[in-house]
Amino acid sequence: MKVDLDELRALLRGVIDPELGSDIVDLGMVRSITATDEGAVTVTIALTTSGCPLRAQIQRDIRTRLGSVPGVASVKLEWSEMTAEERTGAMAKARFNVSQRDEDTAVGPTTKVILVASGKGGVGKSSVTVNLATAMAARGLKVGVLDADVWGFSVPRMLGIDGRLAGHERDGRKVMVPHRKPVGSGELRVISMGFLVEDEASALMWRGLMLNRGVQHFLQDVEWGDDLDYLLVDMPPGTGDVQMGVAKLIPRAEVLVVTTPALAAQKVAERAVSMARKSYLRVAGVVENMSAFTCDHGETYALFGTGGGAALAESSGAPLLAQIPLEADVVRGGDTGEPAALGDGPAAEAFRALAEAVVVEAVPPVAMAGCTARMLDAAVAALDALDESEAGAPAETPVDLPT
Repeated sequence: MKVDLDELRALLRGVIDPELGSDIVDLGMVRSITATDEGAVTVTIALTTSGCPLRAQIQRDIRTRLGSVPGVASVKLEWSEMTAEERTGAMAKARFNVSQRDEDTAVGPTTKVILVASGKGGVGKSSVTVNLATAMAARGLKVGVLDADVWGFSVPRMLGIDGRLAGHERDGRKVMVPHRKPVGSGELRVISMGFLVEDEASALMWRGLMLNRGVQHFLQDVEWGDDLDYLLVDMPPGTGDVQMGVAKLIPRAEVLVVTTPALAAQKVAERAVSMARKSYLRVAGVVENMSAFTCDHGETYALFGTGGGAALAESSGAPLLAQIPLEADVVRGGDTGEPAALGDGPAAEAFRALAEAVVVEAVPPVAMAGCTARMLDAAVAALDALDESEAGAPAETPVDLPT
């Protein structure tokens, strides 16, 4: 029986590089496949490095898959090594494949997820998250806030929310119910490690794996609700385990990068942009926080320098969405649990303008009005109402079939 080379190549797609997590064909590791009339198959594999410790496992998987094909009498493997350019391409392909795998989370399919990130601490990232979420809720939206800064949680105090989280069982597993806070005609739904510890001052001494698992619980075991418009994730500073874990769990999230006007902060923030791009996450925009201070007599002082936000926007190719002035009301609001976005003044206006820029332009909400699923639901409801009417039971409300 003549061996079909296309069939062999297709079977090799089931051989996964354990380190990169993608199949060896997709990664470009399969250099060639040949077969003689007698069924002697030769496969040339290019490893990322000649001393790859996983070579034996890959070899075993290849032999197992190809050796079971009718007509294959023997399988010989020849090895080579990728060039530096090929290795870079394989790594990029692996990251892209990971970014496209939707993990099982409790975040609804129509919820827009925004990761509020920074390259370093101290730039006011949590303050921006809380005030942006509040300003968005004030527009009538349902906004979730996930405090992913597990070590340095501060969102509960900034929003004036305390108390332990409630929970219940759903489909045989325990789920947490976020704290809810009405804001105008909208609503905030908040999850933080601060709701799970006994004392706000307690140090949480977790290593990377535990941190990542904790954030995973917040995404998978929380009843966020399918009607949530936005989920804002207050990310920890840096580019570590939590950032990579969140990128994998929510591969289609958007990133908002926060910096100060200082050149040093802007340069560090570029690392957050770089990580987002390597994880195939879109950088939706840049926010410059603590832009300038204006005293009572009207004089403005650039206490932290100038130009950091504009420089980051230019280098990242993302728009500069807001410049938040340095104002005592922002600090006071964070301490008292009354976000500055609900008050008056330049900072409040800047946060409301940021919310408008995000909702209207940068990350608009999902429009479901013309969605096929919604139209089908409406049609089914209309038919149910018609059946009730024909059976002599009046429908609760008249329903028009979608056109």
